[in-house]
Amino acid sequence: MNTKEDNKIRVAIIEDNIPFRNELQNILNESAYMQVVSVMSECSQIIRQFTITEPQVVLMDINLKGNTSGIEGVKVINNYFPFIRILMFTVFEDDDKIFDSICAGASGYLLKKSTPDEIITALISVYDGGAPMTPAIANKTLQLFRQKMNPVIAGYGLTAREREILQALSEGLSYQKIADKFYIHISTVRTHITNIYQKLQVNSKIEAVHKFSNQ
Repeated sequence: MNTKEDNKIRVAIIEDNIPFRNELQNILNESAYMQVVSVMSECSQIIRQFTITEPQVVLMDINLKGNTSGIEGVKVINNYFPFIRILMFTVFEDDDKIFDSICAGASGYLLKKSTPDEIITALISVYDGGAPMTPAIANKTLQLFRQKMNPVIAGYGLTAREREILQALSEGLSYQKIADKFYIHISTVRTHITNIYQKLQVNSKIEAVHKFSNQ
């Protein structure tokens, strides 16, 4: 026969602030949806503990004591327990930590100033396959991914695509051939070239290619 606990989401908490961790544990255990099955202060016992307790979702701090950070802990969990979902839970709003957590395999990112209801809602969302983030974190994450996917060129602010088009111009390709090469419309090529001229402060293809070649 299934018990009430069988229907609850099995949660592990990895947090080195013991009073705060205890508070989290009480909040989750008092909810109708959660059962805390494992608590840890650092990541060295992840494999042994999770093999026994079998959590479904992990609430993970980033800046943990010991030799393994929360981000490294995410990598361990994904390597040994890829079915477990992870919600990063931290005071940090630092871009690198956001990006590194997501790249390591975290499913969501929540700030510690979140309310108990927000924490429970985020854990349920992660369990159901969602990727919860606070609005501020979501905006920073989107900005960071745009920067990673479309980096600027030092000194002139050219995007990666603008640099590719400028390289194609230096190779003597026509606008149409550039459009065909990058699978874009010729009008898009013209727009990119207009932007390139403005950023390089030139008025012709020859000037642009010369400046590009001598950067």
